[in-house]
Amino acid sequence: MNSRLILASKSPRRNELLKQMGFDFEVIPSRVTENFIQTESPEEHVIRLAEAKVRDVAGKYPDYWVIAADTIVYIDGSNLGKPKDREEAVQMLRRLSGQEHSVLTGFSVCHLEKMKNDKEAVRTAVRMKGLTTAEIEWYVHTGEPFDKAGGYAVQGIGAFMIESIRGSYTNVVGLPLCELIQMLSRLGAVTISEWGLRIAD
Repeated sequence: MNSRLILASKSPRRNELLKQMGFDFEVIPSRVTENFIQTESPEEHVIRLAEAKVRDVAGKYPDYWVIAADTIVYIDGSNLGKPKDREEAVQMLRRLSGQEHSVLTGFSVCHLEKMKNDKEAVRTAVRMKGLTTAEIEWYVHTGEPFDKAGGYAVQGIGAFMIESIRGSYTNVVGLPLCELIQMLSRLGAVTISEWGLRIAD
């Protein structure tokens, strides 16, 4: 591989966000199962999974910088992951309709050979408009809710449902770029110049 950076995620949204920043990177998804533990807080959940994913891939590529992340939607004491089917997608959207919820992304950066790693969780408040039954049925029919935490995509058709966002927009998409770049800089993973961002050797 020519790049010294790996994104340990198959998420096309995270892939696009890193490309947007001009990074050259490889995509090597982790094999970690995204399970819930009842006693965990939302922050503990996303951090645990992000760390597990980054370790899974960094263990095979110890001389690379590896980025991993996990995103959930949290409302009224419940974590909403990705809907398994149409019925679950409809239930999630009914629950979010007219309410404010939190989107949490845990992300972790690791370079085993350099013995450098860090982790962070970012929370964004999102308010969804009241949805009619017809709007929910139509949106689920588009197929967009599937493979999306909470059953919607803020950067896609789902944008029509969002009344307001307080906090990081890119966090809702799946990767908080402001905090990520700060972490990469702090760890010495990137250098920044007029020519752009460059991954450290």
